[in-house]
Amino acid sequence: MADNARAKRLADLIREVVAQKLQRGIKDPRLGSHVTITDTRVTGDLREATVFYTVYGDEEERKAAAAGLESAKGILRSEVGRAAGVKFTPTLSFVADALPDTARTIEDLLDKARASDAKVRETATGASYAGDADPYRKPGSDETDDTAE
Repeated sequence: MADNARAKRLADLIREVVAQKLQRGIKDPRLGSHVTITDTRVTGDLREATVFYTVYGDEEERKAAAAGLESAKGILRSEVGRAAGVKFTPTLSFVADALPDTARTIEDLLDKARASDAKVRETATGASYAGDADPYRKPGSDETDDTAE
Protein backbone atom coordinates (compact mmCIF):
# COMPACT_ATOMS: atom_id res chain seq x y z
CA MET A 1 0.00 0.00 0.00
CA ALA A 2 1.47 3.34 -1.03
CA ASP A 3 1.28 6.39 1.16
CA ASN A 4 -1.17 9.17 0.41
CA ALA A 5 1.54 11.62 -0.57
CA ARG A 6 2.81 9.30 -3.29
CA ALA A 7 -0.72 8.76 -4.61
CA LYS A 8 -1.27 12.53 -4.63
CA ARG A 9 1.97 13.16 -6.54
CA LEU A 10 1.06 10.48 -9.08
CA ALA A 11 -2.44 11.96 -9.46
CA ASP A 12 -0.96 15.40 -10.10
CA LEU A 13 1.45 13.96 -12.65
CA ILE A 14 -1.35 12.08 -14.43
CA ARG A 15 -3.48 15.24 -14.59
CA GLU A 16 -0.62 17.24 -16.14
CA VAL A 17 0.39 14.53 -18.62
CA VAL A 18 -3.17 13.87 -19.78
CA ALA A 19 -3.91 17.58 -20.15
CA GLN A 20 -0.74 18.21 -22.16
CA LYS A 21 -1.31 15.18 -24.37
CA LEU A 22 -4.91 16.23 -25.05
CA GLN A 23 -3.77 19.73 -25.92
CA ARG A 24 -0.82 18.83 -28.14
CA GLY A 25 -0.64 15.15 -28.99
CA ILE A 26 -4.10 13.79 -29.78
CA LYS A 27 -5.46 14.73 -33.17
CA ASP A 28 -9.03 13.54 -32.53
CA PRO A 29 -11.46 16.35 -33.51
CA ARG A 30 -13.83 15.25 -30.71
CA LEU A 31 -11.17 16.24 -28.18
CA GLY A 32 -10.59 19.80 -29.29
CA SER A 33 -9.71 22.64 -26.99
CA HIS A 34 -13.08 22.43 -25.24
CA VAL A 35 -12.08 19.50 -22.94
CA THR A 36 -10.58 20.48 -19.57
CA ILE A 37 -9.07 18.08 -17.05
CA THR A 38 -10.29 19.24 -13.63
CA ASP A 39 -9.07 16.60 -11.16
CA THR A 40 -7.40 13.20 -10.90
CA ARG A 41 -7.63 10.65 -8.12
CA VAL A 42 -5.51 7.55 -7.69
CA THR A 43 -6.38 4.56 -5.50
CA GLY A 44 -4.15 3.74 -2.55
CA ASP A 45 -2.51 0.80 -4.35
CA LEU A 46 -1.70 3.04 -7.38
CA ARG A 47 -3.50 0.64 -9.75
CA GLU A 48 -6.42 2.77 -10.89
CA ALA A 49 -6.74 6.44 -11.69
CA THR A 50 -9.95 8.39 -12.18
CA VAL A 51 -9.62 11.47 -14.38
CA PHE A 52 -12.39 14.07 -14.06
CA TYR A 53 -13.03 16.35 -17.02
CA THR A 54 -15.43 19.03 -18.18
CA VAL A 55 -16.53 19.85 -21.70
CA TYR A 56 -17.44 23.30 -22.89
CA GLY A 57 -20.46 22.83 -25.11
CA ASP A 58 -23.80 21.13 -25.41
CA GLU A 59 -24.81 17.55 -24.63
CA GLU A 60 -23.81 16.29 -28.09
CA GLU A 61 -20.26 17.63 -27.67
CA ARG A 62 -20.07 16.02 -24.21
CA LYS A 63 -20.99 12.63 -25.61
CA ALA A 64 -18.48 13.02 -28.44
CA ALA A 65 -15.74 14.01 -25.99
CA ALA A 66 -16.51 10.99 -23.79
CA ALA A 67 -16.23 8.70 -26.81
CA GLY A 68 -12.99 10.41 -27.86
CA LEU A 69 -11.47 9.99 -24.41
CA GLU A 70 -12.40 6.30 -24.34
CA SER A 71 -10.76 5.77 -27.73
CA ALA A 72 -7.60 7.64 -26.66
CA LYS A 73 -7.33 5.84 -23.32
CA GLY A 74 -4.51 3.53 -24.45
CA ILE A 75 -2.38 6.33 -25.86
CA LEU A 76 -2.88 8.41 -22.74
CA ARG A 77 -2.04 5.48 -20.44
CA SER A 78 1.19 4.74 -22.30
CA GLU A 79 2.15 8.43 -22.10
CA VAL A 80 1.46 8.41 -18.35
CA GLY A 81 3.62 5.28 -17.99
CA ARG A 82 6.48 6.94 -19.82
CA ALA A 83 6.30 10.05 -17.66
CA ALA A 84 5.70 8.33 -14.31
CA GLY A 85 8.33 5.62 -14.45
CA VAL A 86 6.40 3.35 -12.08
CA LYS A 87 6.36 -0.45 -12.16
CA PHE A 88 2.66 -0.62 -12.99
CA THR A 89 0.95 2.16 -14.93
CA PRO A 90 -2.49 2.84 -13.48
CA THR A 91 -5.54 2.13 -15.60
CA LEU A 92 -7.36 5.31 -16.54
CA SER A 93 -11.08 5.87 -16.28
CA PHE A 94 -12.65 9.13 -17.38
CA VAL A 95 -15.60 10.63 -15.51
CA ALA A 96 -17.46 13.78 -16.47
CA ASP A 97 -17.11 16.26 -13.62
CA ALA A 98 -20.44 17.30 -12.09
CA LEU A 99 -19.04 20.55 -10.70
CA PRO A 100 -20.34 22.88 -13.47
CA ASP A 101 -23.86 21.43 -13.21
CA THR A 102 -23.79 21.74 -9.43
CA ALA A 103 -22.57 25.33 -9.66
CA ARG A 104 -25.34 26.13 -12.15
CA THR A 105 -27.94 24.63 -9.78
CA ILE A 106 -26.60 26.64 -6.85
CA GLU A 107 -26.67 29.84 -8.92
CA ASP A 108 -30.31 29.15 -9.89
CA LEU A 109 -31.24 28.62 -6.23
CA LEU A 110 -29.45 31.83 -5.23
CA ASP A 111 -31.34 33.74 -7.95
CA LYS A 112 -34.64 32.38 -6.59
CA ALA A 113 -33.67 33.42 -3.07
CA ARG A 114 -32.74 36.92 -4.25
CA ALA A 115 -36.09 37.26 -6.06
CA SER A 116 -37.94 36.05 -2.96
CA ASP A 117 -36.04 38.51 -0.76
CA ALA A 118 -36.86 41.36 -3.14
CA LYS A 119 -40.53 40.40 -3.07
CA VAL A 120 -40.56 40.36 0.75
CA ARG A 121 -38.72 43.70 0.84
CA GLU A 122 -41.27 45.19 -1.57
CA THR A 123 -44.17 43.91 0.51
CA ALA A 124 -42.62 45.23 3.72
CA THR A 125 -42.25 48.81 2.46
CA GLY A 126 -44.99 50.97 3.92
CA ALA A 127 -46.36 48.16 6.08
CA SER A 128 -47.09 48.71 9.73
CA TYR A 129 -46.85 46.37 12.67
CA ALA A 130 -49.94 44.46 13.77
CA GLY A 131 -51.35 45.77 17.05
CA ASP A 132 -50.23 48.71 19.14
CA ALA A 133 -46.69 49.94 19.47
CA ASP A 134 -46.59 48.51 23.03
CA PRO A 135 -49.07 45.61 23.33
CA TYR A 136 -48.35 44.87 27.02
CA ARG A 137 -50.56 46.06 29.88
CA LYS A 138 -48.86 48.11 32.53
CA PRO A 139 -49.87 48.38 36.18
CA GLY A 140 -51.81 51.54 36.97
CA SER A 141 -53.25 51.99 33.50
CA ASP A 142 -56.86 53.09 32.84
CA GLU A 143 -58.03 49.61 31.98
CA THR A 144 -59.78 47.67 34.71
CA ASP A 145 -57.87 44.90 36.30
CA ASP A 146 -59.98 41.78 36.94
CA THR A 147 -57.58 40.42 39.56
CA ALA A 148 -58.02 43.49 41.86
CA GLU A 149 -61.48 42.47 43.14
